[in-house]
Order: sequence, then C-alpha cells, then structure tokens
Amino acid sequence: MFAKVKSQGLTGLKGFDVFVEADISGGMPRFDLVGLPDAAVKESRERVRASLKNCGFKFPVSRITVNIAPANIKKEGAFYDLPIFIAILQASGQLSADLSDYSFIGELSLNGEIRPANGVLPMVLQAKESGVGAVFVPSANAVEGSVVDGIDVLPADNVKDIVAHLTGAKLISPVYKPLEETEIISDELDFCDVKGQSEAKRAMEVAAAGGHNCLMIGTPGTGKSMLAKRIGSILPEMSFDEKVETTKIYSVAGELPENARLIARRPFRSPHHTISAQGLTGGGANPKPGEISLAHNGVLFMDEFPEFDRRAKESLRQPLEDGKITITRAATTVTYPSSIMVVAAMNPCPCGYLGHPTRECTCSEAAKKRYRDKTSGPLLDRIDIHIEMQNIDYDKLSGKEKEEPSSEIRKRVNKARDIQKKRFEGTNITCNANMTPRATREFCILSDEADAMLKASFEAMGLSARAYDKILRVARTIADLDESEKIELKHIAEAVQYRSLDRKYWR
Repeated sequence: MFAKVKSQGLTGLKGFDVFVEADISGGMPRFDLVGLPDAAVKESRERVRASLKNCGFKFPVSRITVNIAPANIKKEGAFYDLPIFIAILQASGQLSADLSDYSFIGELSLNGEIRPANGVLPMVLQAKESGVGAVFVPSANAVEGSVVDGIDVLPADNVKDIVAHLTGAKLISPVYKPLEETEIISDELDFCDVKGQSEAKRAMEVAAAGGHNCLMIGTPGTGKSMLAKRIGSILPEMSFDEKVETTKIYSVAGELPENARLIARRPFRSPHHTISAQGLTGGGANPKPGEISLAHNGVLFMDEFPEFDRRAKESLRQPLEDGKITITRAATTVTYPSSIMVVAAMNPCPCGYLGHPTRECTCSEAAKKRYRDKTSGPLLDRIDIHIEMQNIDYDKLSGKEKEEPSSEIRKRVNKARDIQKKRFEGTNITCNANMTPRATREFCILSDEADAMLKASFEAMGLSARAYDKILRVARTIADLDESEKIELKHIAEAVQYRSLDRKYWR
C-alpha cells in the first residue's frame, strides 16, 4: 500500500515543502529511506521502528520504502520522524484518515514522545503559504508556531495524541496566544545612570535615531561599555514584521527562549573578542546563523575592538554594506539577514592611557601604530560615527544632578524614526543609515552654507566617497531630530565632527 504525508524543511531561513511517501510491498523485510537524507534523517528508521512498537502499533514485516521528496534537496534534521511515522501507519492500514489538509513536524523519542525542533516558525509559515489548514508540532514549539495567523497549530506530546485526533477519538485544540504587553520587556539599564559624557550621549542618540554604526575611543573607565549596554533602551520598538524575522533567526539557531512567542525587543549581542570569523558570520556543514545574524534588527557590541581576530573584523564589511550575509558551502548556499547596528569600543593605545589627564602612556610609537593598524581603513570607513570619550572629574561623578532618562531620549528617537518611516514608505529602506546612493542624493538636500562647509571639510580631511555619503546620512538624521526638512550648516558641522577621530588616530 502507498501513503503520502506533508511536511516542511529548511534551507537557511526559508522553508520548503516536503512530501513523505511510504510504500509497503511484499518481499524480504527491509526498510529503505531515500530522498537525499543526512545521517540524522537516516537514523529515523530506528526511532520510528521503536516508537511504533512501544505505542502499541505493529511494525510491518515487509519491504518498506520511504521517499522524502523533492529528492534534489538535502534533508537535514530529525523533525522528519513524525511524518515518516504517520506515513507508515497509513500505508500499513493501521490508520485510515484524510491527511490532505495536515502537515507534520517533530522528532520522536523511542516511546513515541515528540521532542521540540529548531526552525518551527519558518516551517509553519511555509505550510501556511502552501495552503495547509493545520500543522502538528511538538508542544514545546506550539507557542512559537502560534505567531502565524490563518493556520491551526496543533500541539502534541505523543504520537498517540495525533492518531486520536486524526481518527476523531480525541481532538486537539489549536494553540492561540495573543501578544501580551508583558512580552514587551522594559530595559532596566537607563541612560540616567551615566554621569557626564553629554557629547557621547548625543552621539548615541543620533546613532539610534538613524541606525548608524559607531565607534567609541577612550581610556579605561570612561563609560564606553555602560553607554553601549544602554543603547537598547533608546532604540525604537520593533515592528511586527521585524519581530517575526528576528524570531525566525533565533528559531533556526535554536536560541529562542522557552515559551517565547516572539522576540519582542531588539537583540543585543556582545561576543567575546576571541570569537572566530565563523562564529561571527555563521557556518558549519549545514550553515547556521552567527552573531551578526543573531543581532539582526538590533545591536552588535564589539568591546576591545582591535583585539578581535582580523578575519573576524573584516567579515563585517559585506553585512555592513548589504544588510545580509551569504554563506557558501560545498552542499548549499544560504543567505541570512544582517541589518545590524555595530557599536564598537576601544582604547586609544595598548596601555589605554594615551591622552589621560593624570596617567602617562607607556606605549612606544611602534606599539601604538601596531595597535591601531589592527583596525583597517576600509572598516573604519564603514563606521558612521566616531566618538571620543572624555574623562569624568570627581565633581561630575559625585554631583546630585539627575541625568536625562532613556525614556526622554527615546521620544526624540521615535519622532525621527517616524519621519524616516514616512520618507521611505514603499521602499526597502528602514532608516537613514540604510539609504542607497540614489536615495542619499534625493533626500539629503543641503543649504548653501552647509554645502560650502561640506566641500571644505571633504578637501581638508581627504574624505573618501563612502565617507562623504556617511556624513550626508548622519546629517540627515541630525536634521530629522530637529524636524528640519533641509540639512543646515549646524547639522553638517555636527556630522563632520563625528568623522574626525580616524584622522586624529590613524593619520
């Protein structure tokens, strides 16, 4: 007898339809699994065999052939166990049900329990696009799958529950969990905790308002890490589409928090400087997302920036330029989104005290040059805002004056983002930092005084064409914060100021 069951697979973040076909015929007992399966899929034969027997069903003593189509795409992962189990039950006559409107996703234990799987959200999205009415998923993944409207997500703990539902003995209720306000987590870290550093705070506000990358340079203890860790508290809230896309990445990577329906806050990733290039970009035989993609729609904080491996740092170039990263392996090529805001921090020299008002730098000129040369010019060119952190005196640290809270800064950031949202409506551009060269020319209109100053700065500082575009985009953000249609002299002056440190330290 023959049976056909629907399921889904994954290539990167994209789901694809899978059809599990089972044929049981006479001949010597044998269980063949075809359709380009990997080792985990091949091992499903033993899991399905044990599950059938331990759940009170009979394993057919016949020639069993299971095909996982399409055969030209490699199948990876253990979540094909459940559709194989159902297909064999149907083909052997132990289950008689109409399966045309169902899809099945889940790994089986030897006693028939259904274990959670990675990547359920993109697979449920694919099932919906294919017109499937209901999809069976492990109970642990049901909340994640419930994000998708227009399809019933049926949670199951054991294959017996699925069989009971299909035969009508005991129906499983679909999971529906509305998005609750409690899922939007407030940040305990607040800008009001940071004493002084008004110039740096202003630069971070501009960076958040336009989605700009920034580099902080300063001696130890000036508050670089404090500011970076608090930038999430002034970033605008994520749109629903951004939440879904970010959740898909965490689902595929297996990093989705337990019982989380959506990633409701912008990610903040802070990898250690010993991370490899593959850990940053993603990789493996079956490429998984790296830190760059896990920071999608959020912040990638790189503390002690020069200490990162050079290959790891240079791997940032394509994502910063294109907003995506492509990983190619012999068997497959996958592309993950990586629209990130990079916040980097470093000392001005190896000992850290160059320019300190009271402590003397002990580094030789050669040591300083070696330290700075760890960060290449092309990478610096891709960082929009350079900030020099100032040392804070005692009176400022011990003062009782209240600093501005993140909530007030965030209001201004949200206003600027609303302006950008209207400006770029109908395009793929989400913020000023992502403007194309054409959009930069169209929307960055300068006054005569601003144009004259930018020309003088361009010639005096020897800026590159990319740096010119970066200054225009930062100036556009500063003008948006002022709710100004045109970029004025004061806006371009502030933007040029944020491009001076690479000339100071890397001249």
